[in-house]
Amino acid sequence: MDVDRFPSTFAADSVRRNPLRRSVSRRFLRIPPLNSGSLGNEGGREAAKAMVKEAKKKDSILCTSGFLNADGSESFASVFSKRGNKGVNQDCCIVWEEFGCQDDMLFCGVFDGHGPWGHFVAKTVRESMPPSLLHHWQQGLAQAFLEPELDSEKKHQRFELWKHSFLRTCAAIDHELEQHRKIDTVYSGTTALSIVKQGELVVLANVGDSRAVLATTSDDGSVVPVQLTVDFKPNLPQEAERIRQCNGRVFCLSDEPGVHRVWLPDEESPGLAMSRAFGDYCIKEFGLISVPEVTCRSITRRDQFIILATDGVWDVVSNQEAVEIVSSTLDRAKSSKRLVECAVRAWKRKRRGIAMDDISAICLFFHSSSDQDHLVS
Repeated sequence: MDVDRFPSTFAADSVRRNPLRRSVSRRFLRIPPLNSGSLGNEGGREAAKAMVKEAKKKDSILCTSGFLNADGSESFASVFSKRGNKGVNQDCCIVWEEFGCQDDMLFCGVFDGHGPWGHFVAKTVRESMPPSLLHHWQQGLAQAFLEPELDSEKKHQRFELWKHSFLRTCAAIDHELEQHRKIDTVYSGTTALSIVKQGELVVLANVGDSRAVLATTSDDGSVVPVQLTVDFKPNLPQEAERIRQCNGRVFCLSDEPGVHRVWLPDEESPGLAMSRAFGDYCIKEFGLISVPEVTCRSITRRDQFIILATDGVWDVVSNQEAVEIVSSTLDRAKSSKRLVECAVRAWKRKRRGIAMDDISAICLFFHSSSDQDHLVS
């Protein structure tokens, strides 16, 4: 890319003060690192925000239902969201092709808000996560250049860089939400499931109970699911233990058998159905955390696509059903819509009398349509 398209302090200072920039492989790094020693935190954040603006101008960011496929990219993303029967749609999504202006990178995220201000919290996190993650990733790259023993091209070290970037990003976002002057986050919050695809490496960061499922091809040619994330529900042993150690409570209401929720020590509030979330400061001291679980996977020729969806899908659709629905949809652009519509019908069939949740899904395909018949060799 042409660095002159971004602020001069971003382009000139980072190249001038970091001579290692000139020798870095352009395949791996095509933008100058935001060296915290030269630009500082604010400079880095402003540069990351400038990338967001540039991406929006190029229509490489999708925040509503639709599809996205950049020129020359093998990746194809389909997005669809449907409001449930509980009021305003508190789900939101984002897909960013050429994430950070890198040809081989892509960012996806689904965010599921809850509480009176949940839709505002979800959208705020959606807007702040990509530039914050870029900022922390670039800081990590700048530090790696100063340590000769680190090789940013190696898969393990690439993953560690992204992991630390996600951890720092989520901590910063949750802190900023608490200080937000226009959004009441005491009894409102959001989950966040996001992935970065860098070449063949996919890094997942999960806060909450949305889920990522990979569709891969088995030896007999059938499509099988691989669940990539954990649904962080309060009844998971490690989650329940943490909550109880912090004096929070986990139990089901009599009219919701099997639905475990998180409660304050002395009152039946707020009753969160997940054990990790941004916001919800009324219960942050009692075991709710916003720390993501960060994992990775290397994509192979057998791997066809990943589904990222809010719990509105997974409450009524199994992993196997979901990958079969998507893989059998001939028009990839309609794959997420078809999955959501199947979930809507399943809600009506399986949960009569229960208000349908908001339902959102992203289907991220890895290979061109013409390659699908040659995935098994």
